[in-house]
Amino acid sequence: MQVFTTQEKIIITCHKWLSPALQKEVTNLGYPIINVFQTGIELRGTMQDCIRLNLHLRCASQVMYSLKQFTCNDPDELYNQLVSIQWENLIKADGYFSVSSNVFHPTIQTNLYANLRVKDAIVDRLRKETGKRPSTGSDLIGAVVYLFWKHEDAEVFIDTSGETLAKHGYRKLPGKAPMLEALAAATILSTKWNFSAPFINPMCGSGTLAIEAALIASKRAPGLLRSNYAFMHVLGYEKTMFEIVRKELEDQIKVLSNIKIIASDISSSAIATAKLNATAAGVLDLIEFEVGDFEKTTIPIEQEGIIMFNPEYGERLGDETELATTYARMGDFLKNSCRGYTGYIFTGNLDLAKKIRLKPSRRIEFYNATIDCRLLEYELYAGTKRVL
Repeated sequence: MQVFTTQEKIIITCHKWLSPALQKEVTNLGYPIINVFQTGIELRGTMQDCIRLNLHLRCASQVMYSLKQFTCNDPDELYNQLVSIQWENLIKADGYFSVSSNVFHPTIQTNLYANLRVKDAIVDRLRKETGKRPSTGSDLIGAVVYLFWKHEDAEVFIDTSGETLAKHGYRKLPGKAPMLEALAAATILSTKWNFSAPFINPMCGSGTLAIEAALIASKRAPGLLRSNYAFMHVLGYEKTMFEIVRKELEDQIKVLSNIKIIASDISSSAIATAKLNATAAGVLDLIEFEVGDFEKTTIPIEQEGIIMFNPEYGERLGDETELATTYARMGDFLKNSCRGYTGYIFTGNLDLAKKIRLKPSRRIEFYNATIDCRLLEYELYAGTKRVL
């Protein structure tokens, strides 16, 4: 199989409830969507398409290129199905590969055993066909094979990403309880921001939301910050394939002269961390950082800007009694100082959200790790009504 020119099923995975934002990204790249589910989307394309998807997407985790679907009832059948694949045309016989999997079958007690059977099949096939044996391990630094096996249905993929795409590679210091980059991008893409009006991020912490806003507004794709992907270790890959897509990313960057992206935090050390991360992302010059209480954040006089909070919500950080006061203050600040803006608060504690005492116009569901969260939207027109 010439995977770089042959169309097959592609599954792009993402964290729970990021698929609506991911769908928009993929559609904007010109790819028809076949299916959308809670943790990903399905389309068709070649491995060359996978290169483009890997470098462009902000909300994705992995880009998977399907090799074979089959019925499977036990580990021996898994081995027999996989040893028939022409791995000598996919993986360097003297190279390195790793295996990951999600398995839901009564004959498999741990994914590690399923991974071992996959490795055995690939190594045995390569040894038979080439006389050489590749190295294997858990580090995602070479070619990556992914197995999905649920009940009697199994499918094996080339994971073209390797290390997750959900981390965008600029966060040198994470700060306290940071938001995952893919989640931050998805929340921003779910707002009404037009990417040119002001974007205000009080309580910015390590700066992830402000940095992602700057990256989105300037059309700087995550692929500009990364140099190694699993597709680079698949036979048939040529460096020019990567260079063509990277040039596409460089050509689409927008020069922004008038945009206002303002990030503030009461902690000077948090701002120092945020500046370090923004420098690594290449957007330090696009963000105005301020040290001070969120109520002192500069709010430019505009009618279409957005203001976005990601406060502590008591599940992992902060005391709920103190946070209740903070949430009430956020509500006062939005009502009194941000008229004409659209406000957003991302929280995993809806009881605390009631302390804001403003009626949200939308409640958008997300997950932050295992915490069920909401992105609450507030229309902050003059005379916003209080919820008493």
